[in-house]
Amino acid sequence: MTYGSLPETDLTRHRRLRAQGSLDRADLDAILDAGFICHLGVIVEGRPLVVPTVYGRDERQLYVHGSVASRSLAAGAPVCVTVTHVDGLVLARSVFEHGVNYRSAVIHGVPRKVTDPDEKVDGLRRLTEHATPGQWDYARAPSRKELAATTLLALSLEEASVKIRTGAPDDGDGPDAELGLWAGTLPLTSTWGAPKSDPLLPPDVAPPAHIARREGTRHG
Repeated sequence: MTYGSLPETDLTRHRRLRAQGSLDRADLDAILDAGFICHLGVIVEGRPLVVPTVYGRDERQLYVHGSVASRSLAAGAPVCVTVTHVDGLVLARSVFEHGVNYRSAVIHGVPRKVTDPDEKVDGLRRLTEHATPGQWDYARAPSRKELAATTLLALSLEEASVKIRTGAPDDGDGPDAELGLWAGTLPLTSTWGAPKSDPLLPPDVAPPAHIARREGTRHG
């Protein structure tokens, strides 16, 4: 492994579509920074369970949180976390060659339960700031009772698989090119809309600047 690269393990080795795989740690960081929802895959009572949840990170680990009663947040057993961004449809001349332009990261590991009070607060701050920068300092901080009711897991980012697909269909230089059919990509983008105030707010309470300025922008 070289500096800035991800280790290739039996779980992260790209066996199919190897050209779309990446071992660049910067690609992993970019995929994580571009989203805030992950899917946490665990085994609960012998059955697979995949749970969507928000996340945050530092340079070494991913943080996910939930209720202390959540069965999906048990530490000490292997888990898999995925983050996927769909950038568009790839519409080829044949259905077989259709595909998706995407960026995805799959992280494997055994999470640990964060018990250190300072790390727990810092992890929750990172999680909050990852979804909405500026919100941690604006909103009320968690109380001691709320912290006790919250489980925070930390998962190392060391074992991760990254795949990225970009560009046009792959059949432009094959026999199907003679069919005279349209082929190309249909991009998909999403942007934040205008903030909608809680109906119970007094009319003179406006959205703070760190929220209002996100209108029309994309996360990350």
